[in-house]
Amino acid sequence: MALDSFSFEDRLAAVEARITQALRRCGRDRSEILLVAVSKKFSADIIRAAYEGGARDFGENYVQEFADKRPSLGGELPDARFHLIGHLQSNKARTATELFDVIQTVDSAKLMTRLQQAAKESGSEREIYLEIKLGQEDSKTGADPQDIPALLQAAGTCPNLRLAGLMTIPPWSDDPDVSRPYFRSLAALGRKYGLRGLSMGMSADFEVAIEEGATVVRVGTALFGARPKPQNRELSTAE
Repeated sequence: MALDSFSFEDRLAAVEARITQALRRCGRDRSEILLVAVSKKFSADIIRAAYEGGARDFGENYVQEFADKRPSLGGELPDARFHLIGHLQSNKARTATELFDVIQTVDSAKLMTRLQQAAKESGSEREIYLEIKLGQEDSKTGADPQDIPALLQAAGTCPNLRLAGLMTIPPWSDDPDVSRPYFRSLAALGRKYGLRGLSMGMSADFEVAIEEGATVVRVGTALFGARPKPQNRELSTAE
């Protein structure tokens, strides 16, 4: 499967237009939003084409999938950043630290400790988000909102991790307004705990997320089109 730079640029322009319209509705500035292009299930060639088309931040769901793709990207994307937006098991923390610049799905003190140890040993720093579960779906992961104080305390003991904010994945719906209460709740938690970063909103609902205060939106289908059917057993719907 291939994605030429022109077609990506066209899709990126359409997404940017949607972002601009949402920002106008809520009186915000484009500099407040980071667009993460979710490239899970797409090849290194497509990531390269998207980079040439203007993308700089990329989201991946699966540690092993990206580990397979990363070597073929080489050093060709010097200012690209890679975000892990799928569930991370603590036994994969070291590999994730080696592969990703940002880990958006930290949901336990145990995982945070593993990431801190790996980052310290490599002499690096990693940006993290706390993934918060606001819905009742059994398939979704994330920490309970009441666990945030303990996670903040744990983060204070991890000098190689920079806590940027909160992340959530609302229950899927064809109606983007169904996601609004979840986005609003995450924004309220961010204000309560003094966390400015809010990673929320995907292809179907990122405009609503922006209206409710998102600082990071994770967009895949609107940029890359339909994905190949998943072959990986790891479960995530981060985009």
